[in-house]
Amino acid sequence: MTDYAEEQRNELEAIESIYPDSFTVLSEDPISFTITVTSDAGENDETVEATLKFTYVEKYPDECPLWEIHSQENLDEGDVEEILTLLQQQAEENLGMVMIFTLVTAIQEKLNEIVDMMKNRREEEKRQKEREAEEAEKVAFQGTVVTIENFLAWKAKFELEMAELRRKKLKEEEQAGKPKLTGKQLFERDHNLDTSDIQFLEDAGNNVEVDESLFQDIEDLDLDEDDPDSDPLEAGSDED
Repeated sequence: MTDYAEEQRNELEAIESIYPDSFTVLSEDPISFTITVTSDAGENDETVEATLKFTYVEKYPDECPLWEIHSQENLDEGDVEEILTLLQQQAEENLGMVMIFTLVTAIQEKLNEIVDMMKNRREEEKRQKEREAEEAEKVAFQGTVVTIENFLAWKAKFELEMAELRRKKLKEEEQAGKPKLTGKQLFERDHNLDTSDIQFLEDAGNNVEVDESLFQDIEDLDLDEDDPDSDPLEAGSDED
C-alpha cells in the first residue's frame, strides 16, 4: 500500500532544498506551498514572473495536486492561460510520480519563451515602423507621376480657373471705368495665351512650379504622330 504522506513529506524536503529562496510553506494540513518562478533576463533586462501555489491532495502523486497562479508580473491574460494549460498537461503525463520539480521546470522554460516572444514582437514592431517611415518618405519624395489622364484632368481644371481669373479681371477693369475690349483687342493684347495665363497667375499671387521628374518619358507615351514630311496628295495618289 502506497504511503502517500511519506512521499509528500520527502518531496517537500527536496523542493525546499532546491528552491530555498523562492519556496514558502502556507499550511501543513493539507500541505500547501508556493514557489516563485522567474524567467531569465531579456535583452533589456526585462523579466516575467509567476508565483505558483500547490496543494497536495490525499492520494498525490497518484492524483494531480491542486495548483493556481498565486501572483504574477508582466504576464498578460493569454500567458496565464497558457501556463495553466501547460501545468495540466505536464501533471497528466507524470501521474504516479512526484512531479512538483517537473512542473516548475516546465513553467521556467515557458517563462523564458514568453520573454523571447516579447523581444521578437518588439523587434517586429520596430521593423514595421521603419517600413512605414520609408514608404511615407518615398511617397513624399516621388509625388504623383503625371500620366496622360491626370494631366488632361489638371489641364481642364487649370483652363477653367484661368477663364474665371480673366472674367474677374475684366469685371474689375470695367468697374474701374476702363472701356471694354473687343475680341480682337483681347487677342492682340494677349497674343501669347501661355504667357497670358502665367501673367494672370502672377497677378493672383500664385507661382507655378513644374517638377519635370514627375512626367513620364516622352518615349513611354503612346501618341500617334503624323509624319510632317508626308504629303496628303501623294497618299491620295497612291490609293489611285
